[in-house]
Amino acid sequence: MKVLVVGKGGREHALVRALAESPSEPELFCFPGSDAIFAIAKPVPVKTLPQLIAWMEENQIDLCVAGEESYLVKDEGLANLCEKAGIPCWGPHKQSAQLEASKEFSKAFLLRHGIPTAKATVVDTREQALAAIGEQYPTVLKFDGLAAGKGVAVCPDEASAQAFLQEVLVQRRFGDGRLLVEDCLTGPEVSIFAAIVDDQYLIFTPARDYKRAFDNDQGPNTGGMGAVASRQLISAELLDTIKQQIVEPTVRGLRGESLPYRGFLYFGLMLTPDGPKVIEYNCRFGDPECQAVMPLVRGDLAQFCLDGARGVLRPELIDFSGGWSVAVILASAGYPEITRNGDEITGIDQVSAARVYHAGTKQHKDGMWVTHGGRVLAVVANAETREAAAALAHREAAKIDFTGSQRRSDIGILHF
Repeated sequence: MKVLVVGKGGREHALVRALAESPSEPELFCFPGSDAIFAIAKPVPVKTLPQLIAWMEENQIDLCVAGEESYLVKDEGLANLCEKAGIPCWGPHKQSAQLEASKEFSKAFLLRHGIPTAKATVVDTREQALAAIGEQYPTVLKFDGLAAGKGVAVCPDEASAQAFLQEVLVQRRFGDGRLLVEDCLTGPEVSIFAAIVDDQYLIFTPARDYKRAFDNDQGPNTGGMGAVASRQLISAELLDTIKQQIVEPTVRGLRGESLPYRGFLYFGLMLTPDGPKVIEYNCRFGDPECQAVMPLVRGDLAQFCLDGARGVLRPELIDFSGGWSVAVILASAGYPEITRNGDEITGIDQVSAARVYHAGTKQHKDGMWVTHGGRVLAVVANAETREAAAALAHREAAKIDFTGSQRRSDIGILHF
């Protein structure tokens, strides 16, 4: 079996490693990939999406796995192009990926199907946004399009709202696009991942990530400074409620609106006093939640994804560990406002009781690793209890060092 993974970050490193550990022993390729990924998967010598499709046809790739969201909506869409070429793709078509690519689309979808979510108003200008907010602070502002996880702001007051509006609607940091002014929900968050094959689905291990940069959940929002994952994270009763009120209506809605879906769908949920509500959809695995979840997957993930991409959901091919997984992120100096590249990383080879996933690194010819991105590494440890997994993850992460390294010391310890 020849499998190609599309993406280059820590999530894709975790996916590639999980696929490599499958009993079916697939031959792995990755585009655009990274130095760390290329230690497991072979690089693909192309630059564009059309070239990638042609290369997959020529090299008889059996399965394409979508890791990074941007390719799902780029050009004609990765899955759409794969379908035309007769290549099974584990990832949704472009029209279905609008659930992530457009906050306005996803909000309308949620409302049409009666799926619990926050009320929102769509605006085009800063003046319209301020009028929609009124005096209702805190408020949530969401850029309509893809913004690499940086297009959402929880604004406690008018000053923070004005700053975000200036950045998004005046300076156009993320390009053209509208904005959603949304009610601010309260409660702990949880990430639910479903493998969807047409009208069927399988829930993977639930996870929870830590968005704020500093301990005790302080500081600016980031792409995620760590995550925990476990079947014990939420009760069976709550998971059943989420299935009935959120997952199943979503799957029915996709089928009812003729939106093809075969792949992972991420449900970002807030557990409010009124019950679970959808904050957002992502049409792929979360990051860094993927790094926490993948070590808990047992069985043949490669065959599972191939059969799913062909239209057959086979839950018997995989299983999930009942313990806990804790992922601790090591971020570069200045993150999330800025990133600093080129700092030498030491100690990776000293990590012996945890997995290390590379998110933003490069390797020199002499074998030295250096930073090359905001979130640099994820150190992931597993144990029967959350406390034991957290202690192990932090102990192993402390072995790694580089100039300006940032790491929250409460990942897996601060429990929401």
